[in-house]
Amino acid sequence: MAAAPFWTPLLVGLLAGLGGTKAQQTTLHPVVGRIFVHTLDHGTFFRLPERAAVPPIASVTYHAHLQGHPDLPRWLRYTQRSPRHPGYLYGSPTPEDRGRQVIEVIAYNRDSFDTTQQRLVLLIGDPEGPLLPYQAEFLVRSHDVEEVLPSTPASRFLTVLGGLWEPGELQLLNITSALDRGGRVPLPIEGRKEGVYIKVGSASPFSTCLKMVASPDSHARCAQGQPPLLSCYDTLASHFRVDWCNVSLVDKSVPEPADEVPTPGDGILERDPFFCPPTAATDRDFLTDALVTLLVPLLVALLLTLLLAYVMCCRREGRLKRDLATSDIQMVHHCSIRGNTEELRRMAASRDVPRPLSTLPMFNVRTGERRPPRVDSAQVPLILDQH
Repeated sequence: MAAAPFWTPLLVGLLAGLGGTKAQQTTLHPVVGRIFVHTLDHGTFFRLPERAAVPPIASVTYHAHLQGHPDLPRWLRYTQRSPRHPGYLYGSPTPEDRGRQVIEVIAYNRDSFDTTQQRLVLLIGDPEGPLLPYQAEFLVRSHDVEEVLPSTPASRFLTVLGGLWEPGELQLLNITSALDRGGRVPLPIEGRKEGVYIKVGSASPFSTCLKMVASPDSHARCAQGQPPLLSCYDTLASHFRVDWCNVSLVDKSVPEPADEVPTPGDGILERDPFFCPPTAATDRDFLTDALVTLLVPLLVALLLTLLLAYVMCCRREGRLKRDLATSDIQMVHHCSIRGNTEELRRMAASRDVPRPLSTLPMFNVRTGERRPPRVDSAQVPLILDQH
């Protein structure tokens, strides 16, 4: 009880400090149909020591979720290579995601065990400028998704890709890890990457080179293990290793034909000359079939029962016939066994009995005659001396 006055002020002060802490809030403006990337840096969550010549690299992990929900919205993804690397929130919002969304990010410092929170207010709006009906998606096998999310590699990819496209402004529409599209985790060998899908859009039409790469003839060559049809110089080869067999082009400049709306009918089917409904069947008596189905198995079972009873009861030989067919030696052996058994039982009941007949020398089991031995067999050697 003496320790209670000490802990009470400490707990009250700790709760007061936690109540007064207010999470940082940042407002961002994602655009529908465009890539959105937000970097979760350690310095924006925790204060670094001012006197340190080289800022230490802290181990920080993040947990992001939609406010009031346990997970992120369906269009937003989170990735972080390791606690020593920054985290990224990235994705491409859809028209259904317009409006305001609040993302809560909790950072955990694994070195000092500090925890802090930050709120990201996302105001999702419509894009400005011309539409981008020409869209192409490339599979880059030489990079991971964390290596393409920063602005510098993404800008380099658009700049280099401009040499394969018609003149016009290119914009990033979406970036997706190959693991999210069914890819496999690579082996821990130097140079192996997970791969990343990069989707690019433009208002300018596709070049002849890109159309040839995405043609059915090129896909047929890829299916046979041959290189695809690439009529132009691969300007991406020096910086990015693109899988040209996984290039897809989408042209939204031509409106898709509207689906035909089915016309409701009156619900009555038209007369079909090929459909012949069955005619009325004649009445039929099933009594005979039922009797045959039931009586035949019963008669067969009855006959089998009578045959089994005759074999077991009427074909027995009897005891007299069995005894006559048994040899005398076997009968005497059987009787001697029974007699010896009864004698042993009488001996067990009373110990003061004469010596059993079966143990006497020269005892004839058939006649019961006892003759004294002429020679003590115990004194006769097994092998007689030969003179």
